Amino acid sequence: MEFQLPAFLMPYQDVINNVVLPLLLTAGKILLVSVPLMIAMAMLTYFERKVIAAMQMRKGPNVVGPFGLLQPFADGLKLFLKETIIPTQANKIVFIIAPMLTFMLALLGWAVIPLSKDFVIADINVGILYLFAISSLGVYGIIMSGWASNSTYAFLGSIRSAAQMVSYEVSMGFVLITVLLMVGSLNLNDVVEAQRGGWFIFSGLFPMFVIFFISALAETNRLPFDLPEAEGELVAGYNVEYSSMTFALFFLGEYLNMILLCGMTSILFLGGWLPMIPGEWGQMVPGVIWFALKVCLLLFGFLWVRATFPRYRYDQLMRLGWKVFLPISLIWVVGTAGYLVYFDKLPG
Repeated sequence: MEFQLPAFLMPYQDVINNVVLPLLLTAGKILLVSVPLMIAMAMLTYFERKVIAAMQMRKGPNVVGPFGLLQPFADGLKLFLKETIIPTQANKIVFIIAPMLTFMLALLGWAVIPLSKDFVIADINVGILYLFAISSLGVYGIIMSGWASNSTYAFLGSIRSAAQMVSYEVSMGFVLITVLLMVGSLNLNDVVEAQRGGWFIFSGLFPMFVIFFISALAETNRLPFDLPEAEGELVAGYNVEYSSMTFALFFLGEYLNMILLCGMTSILFLGGWLPMIPGEWGQMVPGVIWFALKVCLLLFGFLWVRATFPRYRYDQLMRLGWKVFLPISLIWVVGTAGYLVYFDKLPG
């Protein structure tokens, strides 16, 4: 980006044009993504309570603000004003870093998510690997929180969460391989463009979509896979010793991860920012609107599952991941590769 500078800044023109302005442009993109994302994260807690209340024939939040819309902000203010209590025997530094790490990793994943054809913070060629690495690092925040709390219940909760997340990440990895075989690229924009002829959910990858969606539930510790937070067994799990904003960061990190994984699902299987309506009518709506709509539909699926299914036992959770999802995803990887090679349909 070239920019004509005043005379007294002309000696620094190269530095400003090549360093300062790109940094400012990137910072602007980050704000354009992170600010609406924070608002969406807050409102997701409201819609979750409203959707579940409707399914259970209750009213849900309806007092704070019109239709209860200000309830998430009232909850945030309450948590902010509460006292942060750190257990005496806890490792104080790790205890504080753990929730910050969980929250920041959930936010960092959005760096490579293309919200439309021309808008992405970092359009890197290994976007899928970046997302998989970021989602895998999320387990460290939970392990750190359980260990730093110096509490048996918190530590057991963090160990169960780590085992659960690692188990389902294996299946998610094989799902990503099937998508890569269909696209021939690790760039997320290329994944979206490859679906112009038809979304992958309708192109032989529907079982992979189901596995990825259910694995996303397990990855975010959502019902029916919220074993790390099983109140009757572990007294709220890995975050039992946390309060105030440190607890809120875990809570918000979970909802950010929900939105991130729904965004990944949309890009991998539902065409990302591609229109849902063919023809000129679909092109009239900006791509970011289509992307947001698909994410909202997937989030509704998250909430629907929570209101419908009972919690799994831990042995059922592990059996589903290792004895069902892993073999199916492996077979589908081999079958997809064989189909593409036999019929000479390998991309590129």
